Amino acid sequence: MNATYIDEIGKHEGEEVTLRGWLYNKRSSGKLHFLQVRDGTGTIQCVVFKKEVPAEVFALADHIAQESSIVVRGTVRADDRAPLGYEVGVTGLELVGESTDYPITPKEHGVAFLLDHRHLWVRSSRQHAVLRIRSEITHACRRYFDERGFVLFDSPILTPAACEGTTTLFETPYFDETAYLTQSGQLYLEAGALAFGKAYCFGPTFRAEKSKTRRHLMEFWMVEPEVAYMDLAGDMDLAEDFVEYVVGSVVANRAHELAVLERDVDRLKSVRKPFPRISYEQALDLLHDKGIEVAWGADFGAEEETAISESFDRPVLVHRYPAECKAFYMKNDPDNEKLALCVDMLAPEGYGEIIGGGQREDDWQTLKDKIAAHDLPQEAFAWYLDLRRYGSVPHAGFGMGIERVVAWICGLHHVRETIPFPRMLERLTP
Repeated sequence: MNATYIDEIGKHEGEEVTLRGWLYNKRSSGKLHFLQVRDGTGTIQCVVFKKEVPAEVFALADHIAQESSIVVRGTVRADDRAPLGYEVGVTGLELVGESTDYPITPKEHGVAFLLDHRHLWVRSSRQHAVLRIRSEITHACRRYFDERGFVLFDSPILTPAACEGTTTLFETPYFDETAYLTQSGQLYLEAGALAFGKAYCFGPTFRAEKSKTRRHLMEFWMVEPEVAYMDLAGDMDLAEDFVEYVVGSVVANRAHELAVLERDVDRLKSVRKPFPRISYEQALDLLHDKGIEVAWGADFGAEEETAISESFDRPVLVHRYPAECKAFYMKNDPDNEKLALCVDMLAPEGYGEIIGGGQREDDWQTLKDKIAAHDLPQEAFAWYLDLRRYGSVPHAGFGMGIERVVAWICGLHHVRETIPFPRMLERLTP
């Protein structure tokens, strides 16, 4: 008999099925064993009644340990008390792989212990919910851009120079040269935008930031669109439409997982266009009214971002920061050269920046001067300057960090749960 997946169990009411999975939990009551069996698609209760199975099957059910791999045969029956609305009356049971002394028990464990056993922690119901929502988010990102004519344009992971500043580069030998792990796919993606009009990349990025905050990882994933002939206003329109789509996709398709995490879904349902937009200057005024003073020219940190976001029930777009605190490739505002045509999207509920982007400098000489002013190697950016030499146009884009979005949508305190194997300042294992 072919195996049935638990998430499709409702199609087989009254039928005999075979489940292949693992024992998630178990309890016994005299002549009954209640086995919580998971197969990756879901978890279902399988009831072993002493009178309905051979003695050896009942004895096996009594001794199976947590996370042993098993094959269960039985009949599907409706049960309104069950989370899925069904349970399985067991007729046969087979032990495939025994699990002994499984370290993660139903009791409370510390975060360090759980991270040491991350390869096993991902089997728990809470982590299933988080990582399924992450999967939904990544699928939604790809759907959004694929359905709107964007070309997937894979940027390299090994690069010859910095994109977001030289102080956060991971360096690696590259034969007789030095290479760096990418901080962003953006620079190469600009070549894609000028070739295809609309392009996006989606992959891992790396920042050697010596930070222990709940918002930072050394390795994280970013989705980055770039569009030719788009200005800052168009960039903000794209960003808010995109985020509304992604959040809506999770709300529509992952209600069960959000319930497992006890997420307040009403907060997510309020993520609707238009999003509020404020300038950097307006953000300074807002902070001043809250008793937080920030010197003009300084970028916002976690405290400031949280304070700003608390004034809104949905993401807020903060635009036109001082050029001195933004990357070299940002175009200056023609109405005020001290400002950059850039935007950060701050998530509500104190989750900080989830999108950073803006309009790129499209003039060859201006960009060349900026590269020199930032003391960056001209030879490493010769190809990037070529994009301004051969048919330059205004263009804009942004990057969205997946882990911060997962943390926000799931309502998690720390980004360490948002990726299967987090890489943090003091953690490289497992």
